[in-house]
Amino acid sequence: MSADPLRPDLTGFRRRLAELEGLLADPATFADNRRAAALGAELRFTSKAVKADDALTALEKELAEARTMGAEADAELRAMAADEVARLAPAVEAAREQLIRAIIPPDPDDSRNALVEIRAGTGGEEASLFAAELLRAYTRFAEKRGWKHELMSLSPSDLGGVRDAVLLVEGEGAMAHLRHEAGVHRVQRVPATEASGRVHTSAATVAVLPEAEEAEVVLKPEDLDMSVARASGAGGQHVNKTESAVQIIHKPTGLMVYCADERSQLRNRQKALRVLRSRLLDLTRAKEREARAQDRKTQVGSGDRSERIRTYNFPQNRITDHRIDLTVHGIEQVLEGDLDALIDALFDADLRRRAEAITQR
Repeated sequence: MSADPLRPDLTGFRRRLAELEGLLADPATFADNRRAAALGAELRFTSKAVKADDALTALEKELAEARTMGAEADAELRAMAADEVARLAPAVEAAREQLIRAIIPPDPDDSRNALVEIRAGTGGEEASLFAAELLRAYTRFAEKRGWKHELMSLSPSDLGGVRDAVLLVEGEGAMAHLRHEAGVHRVQRVPATEASGRVHTSAATVAVLPEAEEAEVVLKPEDLDMSVARASGAGGQHVNKTESAVQIIHKPTGLMVYCADERSQLRNRQKALRVLRSRLLDLTRAKEREARAQDRKTQVGSGDRSERIRTYNFPQNRITDHRIDLTVHGIEQVLEGDLDALIDALFDADLRRRAEAITQR
């Protein structure tokens, strides 16, 4: 083991790297394409970690030499050594952090698209209005990151809010960054409908699911109860005349998906099936791996005001994320999609937590 408790020992990584190089040099390995692809991905991950370790080792050696030179009697050498130590010390710390991050195993879901489900919780119409603002915030955040997005389903409220919605976000890093938005978001403000000017507390819930591949979740026709109806809400004459809304119930689990966002019944059906597959994949994982707490019900909670991960306090123009004790200001900007400070901080905090778990083994 390494003498430095903050510096992981990569002996096992180096041994595995040699094994992988040998396996991938053997033509027989490529008889199984899936195994070869998996080994190739592991080789890239392991090689990156070993290179980060080599870079840190080189900097640590330079720093040690500079400190040794600092003990010289010659004043000029001592001054040069001091400059080198000042340059190298932060570089060593940065390289150590890069190494820690490099040894964290990638989550296979991080490369998937993300399904962001938003639902109004406690608070009546005010909760629905806040849910609509969250939907807009995630949509605009996706646009700023260069990710594609598509509204999979939407159930509007009477005053222009959102009872529930599902947003599909496609792009590199979408799932990795948005996964930390799952939970209850609490808002404190004076509702537009409140004549007395009293501050109310409402809540909206967010669940973030990795989109399932079609081959991962097989939907048997006999397990599906599918019905169509006329869509409700804004839409003019089309809403009243065309049975385009689709509702699908998965009989074995009771999961229900309703989609009426498209004018085409076929498109609504396709969207509903994509959402259903992702919910079923999440449900299956929750049963198999309870420790990960991936169950959608755990993510969403009851929508009660007390089950919060984040509070949006309008009177003080303040947003607090209670998981990492982070406070930022500028609610209006955040709800316009400027979520970077919050999402990046949560992403980094998760990396640090996982790295600490590895270094403490």
